[in-house]
Amino acid sequence: MTNKVDLVVISGRSGSGKTVALHALEDLGFYCIDNLPIVFLKELIDLAKKSYPKIAVSLDVRNIPISDDYSELNDIYTKATHDPDINGTVIFIDADDQVLIKRYSETRRLHPLSLHNLSLNEALQKETEILKIISSVADLRIDSTNLSVHELCQQVVTTIQGKPYKQIVIIFESFGYKDGVTKDADFVFDARFLPNPYWEKELREYCGLEQPVKDFFAKYPEVEAYIDKIDDLLYGILKPIEQSDRSYLTVAIGCTGGFHRSVYIAQSLADRFKERGISVKVRHRTLLRKKKELVSK
Repeated sequence: MTNKVDLVVISGRSGSGKTVALHALEDLGFYCIDNLPIVFLKELIDLAKKSYPKIAVSLDVRNIPISDDYSELNDIYTKATHDPDINGTVIFIDADDQVLIKRYSETRRLHPLSLHNLSLNEALQKETEILKIISSVADLRIDSTNLSVHELCQQVVTTIQGKPYKQIVIIFESFGYKDGVTKDADFVFDARFLPNPYWEKELREYCGLEQPVKDFFAKYPEVEAYIDKIDDLLYGILKPIEQSDRSYLTVAIGCTGGFHRSVYIAQSLADRFKERGISVKVRHRTLLRKKKELVSK
């Protein structure tokens, strides 16, 4: 069984930003391969139809056999563009010679063609000649001369998904302060000041995901007001965070035991953002640990 494949080929002169672009595609869920020898591209396309519906490859001067007619490259391009199962996009990234020379001097990298006893300037000119076939068929040409890393990513992402930033994934995590604060959290909110179901004996064994505890919190308007405040804050800054090229945002909610209040609030926030069509993941750290303890007994 074959599947439709989104194939993105990124090429360009060395130092122009191909690796940055590839990382942006990786964040969009593409299976990415850097510096793929072109002889493997045909096999990769066939394999992608079975296993990899979104694939991106970077081709540079090291990957292309130098010949007079570039027949192998033409054959592969023709195959990809005429295959009904392939949705192909070719992106060519370049920059001014002086900017590329400066980038090489700053990183102290060796240009791939400098191994052939060429000066850096001669290597850049030779590279332009070798890559002209890819440059001529590119669906998008990006000049990275005056672009920051973020701006380059935005252009690539806009080409692929039609908007200039990746959709961020928000991770809502509940935790108990007795187990320590979540170390990788971008935001931490404390719920210990709210009414605690723990002091109701009949509720003690229920967690914040279960209806008796939900009914308990429904009696206290300050709980819903606190959720509203956090919701307003996060939703209000979400777009600027997405535009800053972030892929994940971790929001941690803590209470004393990590069993009632933090669980209820984290899940409530996750449900709200999910209803808006935003990608959400939920982790209830203390609950997960307790489940593991019960299984091990």
